[in-house]
Amino acid sequence: MSEENKATDTANDGAEKSHFGFKDIDADQKQDMVKGVFENVASKYDIMNDFMSGGLHRLWKASLIDSINPKPHMSLIDVAGGTGDISFRFIEKIKKQGGKPKQVTVCDINQAMLDVGKDRAIDKGLLSEVNWVCGNAEELPFADNSFDVYTIAFGIRNVTHIDRALAEAKRVLKPGGHFLCLEFSTPDQEALRKIYNWYSFNVIPELGGMVADDKPSYQYLVESIRRFPKQKAFLEMLNDAGFEKTSYRNMSGGIVAIHSGWRL
Repeated sequence: MSEENKATDTANDGAEKSHFGFKDIDADQKQDMVKGVFENVASKYDIMNDFMSGGLHRLWKASLIDSINPKPHMSLIDVAGGTGDISFRFIEKIKKQGGKPKQVTVCDINQAMLDVGKDRAIDKGLLSEVNWVCGNAEELPFADNSFDVYTIAFGIRNVTHIDRALAEAKRVLKPGGHFLCLEFSTPDQEALRKIYNWYSFNVIPELGGMVADDKPSYQYLVESIRRFPKQKAFLEMLNDAGFEKTSYRNMSGGIVAIHSGWRL
């Protein structure tokens, strides 16, 4: 993997380094800085997703659910899924089959995001069907071999040590368990990349200022996308973490990608 795609590095003085958007920082600062971003945007997070993607995020998430192929016997952990989008879709897909999931757990490091998710769950009548856990993707508070499916949607680029988060994902999955990551990525075609870059840096932060009253947080989110490993580099990280039968699938020309791996 190229040096610019590493989530963390070590400076000449031995201090571990990371990044917050385009800013290089000490690794031990990132978690609190990211938590601050999501505390700021939690109440407007879902509506901003609609504005930023023109509603496409709904199709991307539906495709993620289709990739899971939910069945009543399955248990799901959705990491960094505080507002509940993935878990609600998982539950609803299984209910359409006339069954219920074995277990659904949302784990997010940010309590403000979990609070938004719980409010949405109440509105949907699903509060008691989801376990809501405040926890760190790098140190999940669950036993080994606990879940059939692990999902993380638009969250893994915000963790400090991606390799540790992947190791934890593998640890909590049962043998035969499925890892799925939906994340912004790098468009295939140069023309699309140019349009996407212009939109990302000129429109999204302005939308964040108007809709969420927080332009700096959305500037960070755009920058964090550019610092995230490209599709093949992230696939290598899945392989390094010990996942097997790994693959990825681009959507919307590579603006987002679903990466898949199995614990065998």
